[in-house]
Amino acid sequence: MTDFMRLPLDSAAAGAPLWLQDYLREARSRWEGSTLPTRKTEEWKYTGLQALRVSYAAASEGVVGLAEAGVELPHFGGYRLVFINGRYCAEHSDGNLPEGVSLVRFADAGPAQAAAIRDHLGAAVGREEGLFTALNDASLEDGVFVEIEARVRVEQPLHVVWISGNQEQAFSINQRLLVLCRQDSTASVIEQFSGARSEQQSFTNGVTELLLEDGATLNHYRIHLEEAAAAHIGRQHARLETGATLNSFHLALGSVLKRIDVVVDHCGQRAHSELNGLYLPRGDEHVDYHTCIEHRVPNCTSTETFRGIIGDEATAVFNGRIHIHRDAQKTNAQLSNRNLLTSTRAEVNTKPELEIYADDVQCSHGATVAQLDEMSLHYLRSRGVSRAQAQTMLSFGFVNEVVDTVRCEPLRDYLRGILTRRFARDPAITGSMV
Repeated sequence: MTDFMRLPLDSAAAGAPLWLQDYLREARSRWEGSTLPTRKTEEWKYTGLQALRVSYAAASEGVVGLAEAGVELPHFGGYRLVFINGRYCAEHSDGNLPEGVSLVRFADAGPAQAAAIRDHLGAAVGREEGLFTALNDASLEDGVFVEIEARVRVEQPLHVVWISGNQEQAFSINQRLLVLCRQDSTASVIEQFSGARSEQQSFTNGVTELLLEDGATLNHYRIHLEEAAAAHIGRQHARLETGATLNSFHLALGSVLKRIDVVVDHCGQRAHSELNGLYLPRGDEHVDYHTCIEHRVPNCTSTETFRGIIGDEATAVFNGRIHIHRDAQKTNAQLSNRNLLTSTRAEVNTKPELEIYADDVQCSHGATVAQLDEMSLHYLRSRGVSRAQAQTMLSFGFVNEVVDTVRCEPLRDYLRGILTRRFARDPAITGSMV
């Protein structure tokens, strides 16, 4: 394994707080005892790891001049926390935390906060999750812990930005976010992954844990805007207790390798999750989403909608699994995946799965793969719309319904601008659409 992917684990362990050292040592043992998946591994059948055949250095302290590097830092209101190459950047972080919310880097945690992190770190992911989770645990030098106190309602979103900047050698970043929503609290968290405009090789190995206690509501957004040369393997794990609600949205622009696993675990009755997402690879990019909705107890509900637009010679994978355990009676779970190929060379592999062990449930799943409708194109062109603009309009319409599920209005407007620019490669068309 070390010949395949060489990573600076020793430097990460040296920089971690003392109270994390035992955690890192146990994780490193798991990492060294693991084997890399291959195309014969079912969950990696359509996603190879050749892009990781690189010797990665430790990330540098950061970059100078984010504007010159083409990194955009939008304002959504509320508090913003910025990390550059895995390190906290006070210069670009701003805003004030609302009352009832605490946010601390692992490296700055006091005794009480360190104890809370130790108690909850890994609670949603577990210890048997797999190779790259073990790598993240073993490399954990710093992370972010967000705690929303009981019965606190946070109106403005918390914005956490992870930026991969430029440096001479390929480098790796380990991202970790732990969110704890106490009983009957309400909050929104936006995670944004961006990179400098370059052919810089970087590898982000990210883990996000969302813990929702009884009656808590969390709106979580994970936005991947990295450049084409950046590799990212990430996981989001959510644990929902009684009456908790998770509204989750994902967006992934393509890159050389992007694999995101999403697991939502319904552990308390009347828990509900809504999971929506878009993936938009083009060129020779690759995006792979694997989702798993676990229903362990009765009377829970979930809806999941993912749509993909795949262009040029890009490839995409979507594997959506709903797992209903034996005791999860009265479950209602829905899954939909629709894909649009805008090139005859584009490819998508979609696999919805239902694994049901209860007999009193309502479940459905479906997947489609299609190309742009020629009749719709002809209709628009017959009314004076160019073919390029008609393709942009139809592509935007295909995903706009999913974008509408974003509850944060400033983020929703920001995403529409990104999508318009993504679809309309001609600046003149972009100007007519926004």
